[in-house]
Amino acid sequence: MLTRTWRARTSIVGRGATTTTTARTVTSSCAGLGLGRRANLGQARPTGNGRTRTFGSSKRAEAARNQTAMSAQLSQDELKKQAAWKAVEYVKSGMKVGLGTGSTAAFAVERIGELLANGTLKDIICVPTSTRTQEQATSLSIPLATLDEVPKLDVAIDGADEVDPALNVVKGRGGALLREKMVEMASDTFVCIVDETKLVDGLGGSKLAMPVEIVQFCWKYNLERLKNLPEVAGCEAKLRMEGDSPYVTDNSNYIVDLYFDNPIKDSYAAAKAISDLEGVVDHGLFLDMVTTCIIA
Repeated sequence: MLTRTWRARTSIVGRGATTTTTARTVTSSCAGLGLGRRANLGQARPTGNGRTRTFGSSKRAEAARNQTAMSAQLSQDELKKQAAWKAVEYVKSGMKVGLGTGSTAAFAVERIGELLANGTLKDIICVPTSTRTQEQATSLSIPLATLDEVPKLDVAIDGADEVDPALNVVKGRGGALLREKMVEMASDTFVCIVDETKLVDGLGGSKLAMPVEIVQFCWKYNLERLKNLPEVAGCEAKLRMEGDSPYVTDNSNYIVDLYFDNPIKDSYAAAKAISDLEGVVDHGLFLDMVTTCIIA
């Protein structure tokens, strides 16, 4: 058994040798988690745990609240950026790199573009996990390829929607789960970058969506079958919408989002049961894939 620290400063957790750190924050014990290197980047961000009284007019109070919210948002974005930059340290010249999708991964893509432009990185080829990541990378003149051309990657950098103590994750709330899983399975190393709000005791524990990509054909039929699987008993299944129409992935599929009141009891059993359904393309359970998780 080892101790994992839940903290506001950036930490690196990986599968491998253990190390000991000192922290002033609350810790939780968890078995089966390898603790790798741990790094602090800058000062701890404001957590907002304390309550502040504002005296004066209601307008002044509202302005103060807006300023506090803006400062917290900027601080969170800065932490995501720091974590993304730390992840990019795993990228070396000559590597083949998977580029993730999402707000945190976008900072990593931006950083890779900067390092290529100033000559720090050379001769890398990147495989994007979505159309929007491809567009961002193209705008930064990052050399791109597909898995058809580069079937084996050295490292992939991506975010996650949930991370459990064993470094299993939920991904795909941004809609790119199929391409993300393909690229990250093709990578020797998968560096996951998240902020501390994504840490859960069990997958599904955030009560937010666990996505399943399905074919458009007979989607209602497949939604009902997903909802009634014993391995995800009690979940609520909803077709993801974009305005008045179903959300369509880069692969021209639909997404059914599963919502849980309690964490999934057995993520491995759930993953297999979902995958076994005809009409399911893939799901957002990424199990035994993350090698290093950088937590902002």
